[in-house]
Amino acid sequence: MAKQNDDVIVRQAPLFRGLDDDSAASLRGTMTPVKISKGNTLFKEGDEGDRLYVVLEGKLKLGTASGDGRENLLSILGPGEMFGELSLFDPQPRTSTATAVTDSRLLALSHDQVIGLVTAHPRVALELLARLAQRLRRSNEVLADLVFADVPGRVAKAIIDLGARFGSQKEDGLHVNHDLTQEELAQLVGASRETVNKALADFASRGWVRLEPRAVVVTDYERLSKRGK
Repeated sequence: MAKQNDDVIVRQAPLFRGLDDDSAASLRGTMTPVKISKGNTLFKEGDEGDRLYVVLEGKLKLGTASGDGRENLLSILGPGEMFGELSLFDPQPRTSTATAVTDSRLLALSHDQVIGLVTAHPRVALELLARLAQRLRRSNEVLADLVFADVPGRVAKAIIDLGARFGSQKEDGLHVNHDLTQEELAQLVGASRETVNKALADFASRGWVRLEPRAVVVTDYERLSKRGK
């Protein structure tokens, strides 16, 4: 059953969308399983990039650090998501650090394997290009938000985004188990922890959310969603 679940998850990754079932199964068999414990680093900014990863289980964060030690959290990744593909087409050092937010299982594919794959399956190349385009579009959106959106708006948008990817709908609302510390959530929206906590407290006082340890329950999705636009 676990293998079947893994197969369903891995088929969600852009790398597999351009493949038929037999080709996908063959590729899956060549990938290297990787386990990483909560808090451990998979690779660091500046490391040589020689493989991409697909998340099977758990959550990882991608972040960068400034010269004075401040950290910026770029994204949170969960099951079915892929990362590390940029280095396969631009053989430069890693542009971010990947750290496990929870205990996680991954599949890894080397640079040489990917090049052979896209040569044999042009649709895979198109899927990977689409993935890179999505990353660029997302980066542009983040820059625009930092310039034009206030902190509460960015916090609301981040919760809605995390809810779409990691949330589960229950009778009392959308449970968003993001597994992030207060500091990590602040890094994700590019603001101080105090300002983010103030925004969350305001949302809670309005009855839009209920705050829980490393989680948020969205009780008024419509209003929170509008605040994040």
